[in-house]
Amino acid sequence: MAGAVTRRIGLFGGTFDPVHRAHVALAQAALQALALDEVRWVPTGQPWQKARSITPAGHREAMLKLALAGEPRFVLDRIELVREGPSYTLDTVRALQAARPGASWFLLIGADQYAGLHTWHGWRELLDRVVLAVAARPGVAAAPQLEVLAHAHRVVPLPPMAVSATDIRSRVAAGLPVGDLVPPAVATYIDQHALYRAGTQPGAPSPSTRS
Repeated sequence: MAGAVTRRIGLFGGTFDPVHRAHVALAQAALQALALDEVRWVPTGQPWQKARSITPAGHREAMLKLALAGEPRFVLDRIELVREGPSYTLDTVRALQAARPGASWFLLIGADQYAGLHTWHGWRELLDRVVLAVAARPGVAAAPQLEVLAHAHRVVPLPPMAVSATDIRSRVAAGLPVGDLVPPAVATYIDQHALYRAGTQPGAPSPSTRS
């Protein structure tokens, strides 16, 4: 009798403040390049390495749900939103692997995260637990610490995309359009809830937007 097929799961974490087209492009490319069965999107609860304040979790979660709609292999995982304290990727991986012991886990990160991976909490154990998958854009060089570089990793090729959450927030604050940088439903949500506008402090969304 043939053994059970190992489920291949991509883990994609971040603040997603807001989720944008480059995020979606990376997840879609990973599905194909790594033959994944699913990509689990994990919005950060309390990002321990972020100096700035971030948008309330309810808004970030709502935008993610809109961006992920239509792709059944995209799964939103609230594990870090409901956990108290700082959001460490290692803690998340331990918990997810305990719940799905037979799966193979691929950690999706960008070149900038790859370069700073040696500063992550428990990064050595983390790399022992997952297959590292690094987004590679033309002209963007990754320079990880040598001990990180010694660990094998997979490359997820991406087309050049000049988009970042920082730029999106700045554009909204300046009154500029962002419809070409985020999924259409996310652009509408940002406008409806007055997110990222200069001088505004958005509260938590109403229960209807969190369903």
